[in-house]
Amino acid sequence: MSDTTTLWRPVGPEELQRVRELGMRAFPPRLPDQPIFYPVLSKEYAVKIARDWNVARSGSGFVTKFEVRNDYLSGYAIQKAGGNAHQEYWIPAEDLSRFNEAIVGVIEITESFP
Repeated sequence: MSDTTTLWRPVGPEELQRVRELGMRAFPPRLPDQPIFYPVLSKEYAVKIARDWNVARSGSGFVTKFEVRNDYLSGYAIQKAGGNAHQEYWIPAEDLSRFNEAIVGVIEITESFP
C-alpha cells in the first residue's frame, strides 16, 4: 500500500501561473470568495472541469496531477459532488498551507485545453 494518494486539480491559466511561481510544489492561497480548495480523485473528473468549465471561463484549462500523503488526507472525508464519478476533497482555505506541505514531489501538468 502506498503512503500517498494521487489527486488531480483542474486549473485555469491564472492559477497555473501561480503554481509555476511556487516551483510546481504548491497551490496558491485561495481568493477571498473561495473558502474551499477542491482537489479531485479522478483524472476524468478533472478533465471534464478543465475542458468544460475552465476553457469557457478563461479560454484555457489544465489538469494537474500530484501526490499527497495519506496521513494528511485521513483527516478529511471524500465528498461526492453530484455522483460517484465526481469525488473530491474539500480542504478549507485556512488549511491549504498544511495541504501544500503534504504534497510529495512536484505538481505535473497532464492535460491542456485551448
